[in-house]
Amino acid sequence: MTDARGKHLLQLDTVSVSFGGLKALTNICLTVNAGEVVAVIGPNGAGKTSLFNSITGFVPTTGGTITFQGRRIDGLKPHEIAALGVRRTFQNNGLAPTLTVLENVLAGLNTQISASPLAIAVGLPSARRAERAAIARSRDLIARMKLSAHEDQLAATLSGGQQRMIEILRSIAAEAPLLLLDEPAVGLSPPMRAELGAIVRELARDRGIGVLLIEHAIELVMQTSDRIAVLSTGEMIAEGTPDEIRSNQTVLEAYLGHG
Repeated sequence: MTDARGKHLLQLDTVSVSFGGLKALTNICLTVNAGEVVAVIGPNGAGKTSLFNSITGFVPTTGGTITFQGRRIDGLKPHEIAALGVRRTFQNNGLAPTLTVLENVLAGLNTQISASPLAIAVGLPSARRAERAAIARSRDLIARMKLSAHEDQLAATLSGGQQRMIEILRSIAAEAPLLLLDEPAVGLSPPMRAELGAIVRELARDRGIGVLLIEHAIELVMQTSDRIAVLSTGEMIAEGTPDEIRSNQTVLEAYLGHG
């Protein structure tokens, strides 16, 4: 991947989303740069999922513009946005239950294998090298989460937290320019949460990937994020570094709680 740290990947300019008379988002302005982790927090009903859905084309915007790498994407279909390099996880489990752990993670790398279908079909050396590299990358991620003992198990046989982690690893493996993580820590043990945070930081710092994160686990947010945006009833009430958000009185009253 070309190193483009600091360049705008994603820009939301006064984005609004309405469902009938209900305003889910109002005039949201937000940027995510290459090599940066931006978290979105807020109470239930604040508009966080609507924000992700508008970026990825699952709900239409009713105002404003969304651009990715300089190209306007509001109005595009979800598969068109994904093809441009916007990868997203969902709160529900999207694994293929009849594939193994390794096969599920490998599925995230299908766009990263440079060999042509013909080269793969006839077993050319270049195809075998690409396949070995993909397997090594997948196994490395699985090992990071201490799940190597399960790599040949069917995904359906794993615990809920393990399935969640494999789904996240599959999206991480793709190394798309922009990764949207929707509450990734749900169901994860504290050690898995800590390792997930480390992997996300590495993706941003070492590979220049931009990460947009929705998360209720405040410790993970504070330790992982470069910037935090706070939503409340569809409006952005604060944006800043973790230290700035931690001491923001408006945020304390709306979400984090006093003290």
